[in-house]
Amino acid sequence: MAGNVTLAFEAAGYGVITLHRPEKHNAISKKMTQDLNDCLEKAKQKPLKFLVLTGFGDKMFCSGGDLYDLHGDLSPDEAFSILYPMKEVLYKIVAFPVPVICLLNGNALGGGCEIATACDIRIAKESTTFGFVQSTLGIVPGWGGGVLLYEKVHHTFAFQWLLEGAIYSTSYLMEKGWIQQVVDKSQWSDPNVFLQPYILKSVDQMKLLKAQYKKKLSALALNAEMNAEVRSCATLWDSPEHKQAVHRFMHRK
Repeated sequence: MAGNVTLAFEAAGYGVITLHRPEKHNAISKKMTQDLNDCLEKAKQKPLKFLVLTGFGDKMFCSGGDLYDLHGDLSPDEAFSILYPMKEVLYKIVAFPVPVICLLNGNALGGGCEIATACDIRIAKESTTFGFVQSTLGIVPGWGGGVLLYEKVHHTFAFQWLLEGAIYSTSYLMEKGWIQQVVDKSQWSDPNVFLQPYILKSVDQMKLLKAQYKKKLSALALNAEMNAEVRSCATLWDSPEHKQAVHRFMHRK
């Protein structure tokens, strides 16, 4: 599948979805949302051991939503209509039949952290940084990723991160449990090496393990909570704080 989102299948038995828009820091446009959805549907039809989600380049995994689509002049209803399809993509990642592993090739901000949090495992390249920065933009997570964060780390840390909008290092986030593994830059070019623990499993093992994990997450209940978070974000879209933050970003030098 060509374009800003690509899907490839590896001989070792897994699929790779890549965000391929480096000139925009792999920011998610409306078209990319649809492409991501299509890639997930296509990957679901294959007998995969696991699915990898990563970004192109060595600087940014994903900077979040494209502000040329999600600009500050949208009404709450307009914002909701644009945000909601990407929430559906995140839920499909959560509900995917085998584990989804996020290979964080670079930094992630805002929605980029939401995408990563939807994945089951996060493996980061050393010296990368990550921030749920939505609160610094006058909003809250808009794709349901805040709800998911509470499921993936201790609730007090999730609350702190969402409230402060801080940017943290890989070592700190590994300590907090958001990142499961940090890989040296010199080893990053050959993912089959550090993906060996997953490659060695069978498809049936991976399906059973993911089904057990989804039961623990209560995935169906999560969907409703994610919907509510998207609506909450949309209600803040035309707030003065958010409009000013978007204006500063769009007119930065």
